[in-house]
Amino acid sequence: MPDPTSRRGRPGFPAAPAADLRETVHATCVVVGEAGVLIRGESRAGKSSLALALIERCTHQGGFAALVGDDRVRVEARHGHVVARPHPAIAGLIEVRGHGIVAVDHVPACILRLVVDLVAPGPRLPEPREPEVAIVGVALPCLRIDRAARDAGLAPGLVVAKLLAATPGVSSQSHTPPRCGEAPAPRSAGAAGVA
Repeated sequence: MPDPTSRRGRPGFPAAPAADLRETVHATCVVVGEAGVLIRGESRAGKSSLALALIERCTHQGGFAALVGDDRVRVEARHGHVVARPHPAIAGLIEVRGHGIVAVDHVPACILRLVVDLVAPGPRLPEPREPEVAIVGVALPCLRIDRAARDAGLAPGLVVAKLLAATPGVSSQSHTPPRCGEAPAPRSAGAAGVA
């Protein structure tokens, strides 16, 4: 029963805040520079392998990339963004095929900028319109990578190219694009892009 003394929802008073949208998803998440990338796919699709390949590629090029979470990732809508965090029971752990579960450096949170869906063989030509997906009610760009592209080793480059193309406020005509996962400016919060 509503509290009859409450002013919430009455004219001139704010309505009760909407419930936070949170969920745990079966995915792997990495941060490249300050951009969070959520990698989804069926079991054994290569989510962890792509995450490790992205981290290796970016750090090898002198940039910043790190694991956020593997297998289970907590996502929540905050101020129009999606914040991703590792599941506390498995934070800092990732499955390396053939080697088991290993501990790796990780960051505690990031703001998602891209969703990557690892899919079965797809159409030869891309969709005319860039797909988006909703994660906890927030629309994010989605890059679909099929098995052939993954098997050819193209997936990390496709993800980085998509992130660079989606960098807001940077014109490729007047600016040199940043290197893969260029190190972010130091932050006191300790999480990529999350205060």
